[in-house]
Amino acid sequence: MGSAQRRQAMRIKRKKRIRKKVQGTAERPRLTVFRSARHIYAQVIDDQQGQTLAAASTMEKELRDRSDFENKKSAAGEIGKRIAQRAAKKGVTTVVFDRNGYQYHGRVKAVSESARENGLDF
Repeated sequence: MGSAQRRQAMRIKRKKRIRKKVQGTAERPRLTVFRSARHIYAQVIDDQQGQTLAAASTMEKELRDRSDFENKKSAAGEIGKRIAQRAAKKGVTTVVFDRNGYQYHGRVKAVSESARENGLDF
């Protein structure tokens, strides 16, 4: 097993451990973040109904071709802003944050802080 596979396996292990404790409900859905090497994705999920209430990612057409982002961290901040706005449209103001096994650092932290600044409470 190479170092990349070991790192991925450890993240999945952390993710499972976190998901035992973090559960999204209708009153307080789960805000989850996924990051790939190039893109970042965020979803607000009601786990009881198995339904995604809001989603945002850098794969969206208007964001994908934008080159005015200084770096991936600033793009992540934009995703946090968009997910907060879309959740507010659905009437969601409080969420529980799921870092999905990633360190609370860099792009994951940027999404979180931007969502907080734009009205999500967690």
